[in-house]
Amino acid sequence: MSSLEQILKSFWGYDGFRPSQKAIIQSIYSGKDAIALLPTGGGKSICFQVPAMALEGICIVVSPLVALMKDQVRTLQSRGIKALSLHSGISYEELDALLDNCIYGNYKFLYLSPERLQQEIVRERIRQMNVNFIAVDEAHCISQWGHDFRPAYLQISDLQKLQPNIPVIALTATATTKVVDDIIQKLELRDPAIFKNSLYRPNLAYMVYRTEDKFYKMKQILGRKAAPSIVYVRSRRAAAETSKYLLNSGVSSTFYHGGLPAEEKDKRLHLWQKEEVQVMVATNAFGMGIDKANVHTVIHTQLPESIESYFQEAGRAGRNGEKAFSIILTSKRDKEQLTKQFLGNLPNTKIVKYIYKKLCNYFQISYGEGEQVSYSFNFQDFCNTYKLKSATAYNALKVLDTHNIIRLVQDFKRKTTLKCLVSSNRLLNYLESNPNISLVMRAILRTYGGAFEDHVTIDLKRIANKTLTSEKEIIAIFGQLEKDNMIAYTTADTDAEIVFLVPREDDTTINPIAKFIQQQNERKVALVNAMVSYIENDERCKSIQLLKYFGEEVSESCGICTVCISNEKNLPNEASAIKIKNDIIDLISKHPASSRAIHDALPYEEVALLDALRELIATKKIIINDYNQYEISV
Repeated sequence: MSSLEQILKSFWGYDGFRPSQKAIIQSIYSGKDAIALLPTGGGKSICFQVPAMALEGICIVVSPLVALMKDQVRTLQSRGIKALSLHSGISYEELDALLDNCIYGNYKFLYLSPERLQQEIVRERIRQMNVNFIAVDEAHCISQWGHDFRPAYLQISDLQKLQPNIPVIALTATATTKVVDDIIQKLELRDPAIFKNSLYRPNLAYMVYRTEDKFYKMKQILGRKAAPSIVYVRSRRAAAETSKYLLNSGVSSTFYHGGLPAEEKDKRLHLWQKEEVQVMVATNAFGMGIDKANVHTVIHTQLPESIESYFQEAGRAGRNGEKAFSIILTSKRDKEQLTKQFLGNLPNTKIVKYIYKKLCNYFQISYGEGEQVSYSFNFQDFCNTYKLKSATAYNALKVLDTHNIIRLVQDFKRKTTLKCLVSSNRLLNYLESNPNISLVMRAILRTYGGAFEDHVTIDLKRIANKTLTSEKEIIAIFGQLEKDNMIAYTTADTDAEIVFLVPREDDTTINPIAKFIQQQNERKVALVNAMVSYIENDERCKSIQLLKYFGEEVSESCGICTVCISNEKNLPNEASAIKIKNDIIDLISKHPASSRAIHDALPYEEVALLDALRELIATKKIIINDYNQYEISV
């Protein structure tokens, strides 16, 4: 291991490996498949990056998020290590060149998404690479029992057919025993060594606060210490509104969600990482692979859909080992909302059959036809045409995608294609006579190859940025070129692309997956129920509850979660309810106070305070004055 420790010191600056890292690396060195279950911040990337540097050849890393790939590639490059990623938005020519670099350019790491493995050019070039081993990051995504199942992950096992006898290491921070078994089966791992560190985080306090004013409670928590924090919400709109509230309350923040342009995401991430803003308000599109060790507080203002997703997001706090907090703010309606959002639109077999038939009718696919045919797909128009609930329709399409009946490729952007109808010489002569068109068209020809042979897909935003023009101006230029018979182009607003993978056979197509649909629905019910149980259980240490969910038995309480703190104070219980009421009376006998002022002044949970206030009003010991303050009844 001496050479590996030299690599660790030289490139990463560490003097030695953690015990689990050393064992995992030794397994890779021996050519054995492995599964590494390490908590967030446990150094998973070191486990495959260091041995890849020591072994001859290139390491292929399959990773689920572009942000994660970009971050790790950027970090490796900053250390002088040759690494690249195949992300969306690159042209065929760029893809071709990058793959050549992997074969001939002495690169050590190729990061790609599982969806990229479906491209024949990628598969063919991987066959030609000198691959030392394969690393599958966030491997829980491959499991139907995991919290973020990705159908494309099922194709990863094809890598072993492209590169036989190459060891595979699967890495994740959150996996139950059932998920581990699924990972082994789906990745076709060969008698893998399984390495599992304790998920216990002694510095991380898991807190659950019941409050009917989440914004105020959030501001109160974040105002205690101006340290890097993350607030998780469930919608793009909520991200923007929550960030605006914090800014208006004097807490510096920005927001992040999947609908932001890539440049804007990078800009906001940079502001937060450099601590120019304190709080990142985000949907679950943010966080995976984000390397920031000193996050002090993670707050969920809405209930996560599963323990798995919560545990992973919560684990982004306190990775530097210092005291940190993961907080859930919950109100009385949260259970109902969670159930409605994640269970109210689950498609049963009957619904999946109905949506599939309507999809085939929408594209006028006859019975027995449609195999390997693709269409641009406007999801909202499809729902409007057949008066479908969008959430139910989307979930049904995802089921069809999971089982390779269709492929759903989500674009959510304008799709524009272009083909040159004249020779290159004639087009260049035309451009010399039309300088107002020349800049845009030359940028397209430099960026995209093959336009003289076939239609190529154009990223309008990319060309607009290159030429300092607007997308509207580019479309106008295309119109002029088409009018002069220079090009043919198409443009359409599209939510997605649908590829039909099998011929239409209606019930015969869906019946084989009926059992799976039922199992998945039962699994989602179980996930939501586990989350609700965690929120409602105020008898057992929150850390113990989480560890037990992942199969880890611990007897000693953490001492720092809301349950442990409440037990120490012996609150709330019947005896202490009298003390709470007496403390309220003592406080407002000096001067009237609002419920917020009372909450700020007294060390009790909001729910306990509100119950005490209601009882004091009911017994006419206190009243609410004209200023909405509580005062002693006279």
